[in-house]
Amino acid sequence: MKFMKLGSKPDTFQTEGNSIRYVASELATDIVVNVGDVKFYLHKFPLLSKSSHLQKLVASTSEGSDEIHISDIPGGPTAFEICAKFCYGMTVTLNAYNVVAARCAAEYLEMHESVEKGNLIYKVDVFLNSSIFRSWKDSIIVLQTTKALLPLSEELKLVSHCVDAIASRASVDVSKVDWSYTYNRKKLPEENGNDPNWNGIRNRAVPKDWWVEDLCELEIDLYKRVLGSINNKGIISSEVIGEALKAYASRRLPGFGKGSIQCNDDSKAKKILDTVVWLLPAERGSVSTSFLLKLLKASIAVDLGEATKRELVKRIGQQLEEASVSDLLIPSQNGETAMYDVCVVQKILEEFMMQDQNVVTELEVGDEIQQEAIRKPAGILSEASKLMVAKLVDGYLAEIAKDPHLPLSLFVELAEMVSSFNRPAHDGLYRAIDMYLKVHPNISKSERKRICRLMDCKKLSVDACMHAVQNERLPLRVVVQVLFFEQVRAAASSGSSTPDLPKALRDLNSASHGSSRSATTNTEEEWDAVASAEELRALKGELAALRLGNGGGNSERNNGEYIRSNGDKAAVSRMKGLMMSKKIFSKIWSSKGGGQGENSGSDSSESLGSTNLEEAKSTPSRRGRHSVS
Repeated sequence: MKFMKLGSKPDTFQTEGNSIRYVASELATDIVVNVGDVKFYLHKFPLLSKSSHLQKLVASTSEGSDEIHISDIPGGPTAFEICAKFCYGMTVTLNAYNVVAARCAAEYLEMHESVEKGNLIYKVDVFLNSSIFRSWKDSIIVLQTTKALLPLSEELKLVSHCVDAIASRASVDVSKVDWSYTYNRKKLPEENGNDPNWNGIRNRAVPKDWWVEDLCELEIDLYKRVLGSINNKGIISSEVIGEALKAYASRRLPGFGKGSIQCNDDSKAKKILDTVVWLLPAERGSVSTSFLLKLLKASIAVDLGEATKRELVKRIGQQLEEASVSDLLIPSQNGETAMYDVCVVQKILEEFMMQDQNVVTELEVGDEIQQEAIRKPAGILSEASKLMVAKLVDGYLAEIAKDPHLPLSLFVELAEMVSSFNRPAHDGLYRAIDMYLKVHPNISKSERKRICRLMDCKKLSVDACMHAVQNERLPLRVVVQVLFFEQVRAAASSGSSTPDLPKALRDLNSASHGSSRSATTNTEEEWDAVASAEELRALKGELAALRLGNGGGNSERNNGEYIRSNGDKAAVSRMKGLMMSKKIFSKIWSSKGGGQGENSGSDSSESLGSTNLEEAKSTPSRRGRHSVS
């Protein structure tokens, strides 16, 4: 720390109690200066010779009075004592902690050069410009002390000089930076003498963000000015500015790093958050999506203004593919039954998708305003970005599905927002749907049917299919579809264009539509019902027989391997009855035919998704996958 000594005479100021200060001298004191609660018993001559303000005060006092009052002097009794000692020529030491108070007090007392050459104001200014403003550490300390001395410290431009000095030092080329500038960093091993390999030459590179931790010492108003000044110089990259904001939020907002704010002063937290968002660099990617989402969570928690929250939602939407599922889990506020704020995630997703939409701008032509549609380049959102966001949404759905109070409509709406994204697999979506069905077992048949329509059975992996065919939470319709498309895939992998289907299914694909309305209605209801364990075993048995058997006798024999109980035989009988519904299986078969898009097929084949299986039961692998030809 820099310091400056003024005067050469010994310090003879004495204290009596807590409220009396006097100069030990052979000469009797002839003036009493009241500064706040403290009385200074001093001599007129040394004071009046250097202070124009004291001259005026003494001249204005009534004759015979030797007492004056200056209760409003900046810095109070401590700053006045520095000035008084200077007037006496006593030794006084100025440093970063008291120099601003001394400068403001000297200004108040009008200790200018016009009163006496080499007066206090001049000497303090020399110290500030030659030492303090050239020191990184001292500039930060001095800037902190200016706050208690406003507005005079602002009027004297001490604040602006400090801000500019700090910004200039932070913007210097890192090759010219000495690590000693920083005082918040941990010491390097060689500086502690603990590095046996150190040869006395420091060759470790100084990072570009070496200064960010030190500025976290500043209060938010001063921090805003300093970072704004650094940014205006245009030397520091937007990424380093973003890192500085992240460090400040983490230091000043307890709990911020964990996604929650533990601050007793909401107004202070609001001010910090509002300022940090205002200071965010405009360049995309200058701050991480994770940091933006933490800012959004904190803003929602303290009920920050809507404008700030909208700005964060917009920024997050522009780089949503970089987010993680845990980042998106924004807790609901008090009074809401749902665990998470799904609506704000919908808004973020809307911002992401808006990047592919047209932008309409208004152009002024003379007195008329014309609207011109400016089409962004096709595919401004890459397929990779869309796929990453689709996987992100699938993972998010799987997490929020664990909330027993989550409405089905919110789940479905969010899933449908990314249904147009071409995903090679729907395992993630299947996992989310299965989790929702597990946590919400009492939803109606129509709701179960609605949520299962979200996934495409053709896009389930083998592992997902194995889980689905024994999943008692799925409607029977979906289980049959999974088994059917698994057969198609097995046939294709062995070189056959289509599998050999049971006669009931072949007839279904080409026969007449002779079933009555009532029979069709009853069968539809049975297809939408949840499959029982017996029905699941029956389906697997039928299709296993289809794989392994070549004739009727073999089918019976293989059926015998899978169907051992009367209950299973009854389920097979029921399944065969269901298979006679031409309407249902013709829908399933038509979904295989192609040409209908990703979401084609039966009622439940409108894009039925998939993901990996957190809730998967361990199952034995299927018997050989052979084409029946």
